[in-house]
Amino acid sequence: MTEFSEEKIRVCEAILARTEGAASEFLAGKLKKETARNWDLFYKRNTTNFFKDRHWVEREFPELRPVAGIAPASKCGCASLFKGCGVGNFIFPTLDSNSDLFIYGCDLSKRAVDFVKADAKYDTQRCKAFVCDITSQPLTDNVPPHSLDLVSALFCFSAIPPDQMPPAVENLKSVLKPGGIVLFRDYGIYDAAQLRFKPTSKLSDRLYARHDGTLSYFFSTADLDRLFCANGFVPIENTYVVKTVVNRKRELHMERVFVQARLRYQP
Repeated sequence: MTEFSEEKIRVCEAILARTEGAASEFLAGKLKKETARNWDLFYKRNTTNFFKDRHWVEREFPELRPVAGIAPASKCGCASLFKGCGVGNFIFPTLDSNSDLFIYGCDLSKRAVDFVKADAKYDTQRCKAFVCDITSQPLTDNVPPHSLDLVSALFCFSAIPPDQMPPAVENLKSVLKPGGIVLFRDYGIYDAAQLRFKPTSKLSDRLYARHDGTLSYFFSTADLDRLFCANGFVPIENTYVVKTVVNRKRELHMERVFVQARLRYQP
């Protein structure tokens, strides 16, 4: 899917207009500064129980499959970075199915990284987890420069304030090989979650704060063009993925919208 119907745009914009408003400038600034702290508290409350293992990743991104046709890049065949690795819900299923992959995993939450390292499946011969805020801390402190074939940015850029996204992209470029690929998936505009936010949760255009203080930004495909394609990346794929989720108990149908992209680094 590349575009929304005129009817969907009309309905969604009407909903967003009714909830138009914004949190105070003080609160917005405070939440942006406390991003790492709020995610650390999130993992303190939920430990490893909140997110399910993401077995869909290889289906959506063939580059992560065992036979991906990528030339060897490390002692394990292919080197990848999972940005926003959380407690390993992406890392461990991918390692289980692909013995040729070495994965670096980073997260701005020290608690999340500690959970990854404490997992029985954590093997330093196959992966390395470390704490990093990619908006301000160099990835090259833990990953050799221009050494990676792939960077997976799955549901992590939405937690970054928009003004801090460009330096994060520059950071990713520092560890990607020329020709390396960013695998991107995140929340899209008109997602059911965006339509449910209250006016006091809105920090700026399409940036919201959840009740626990963590941030959620909702992307358009044009955002990715501005963010990546204007900075040395060429899109292989950049589209919307729309899925209808049914809550049978509450008899609700929710339309989830994601932005999915595969972007090749061509300096």
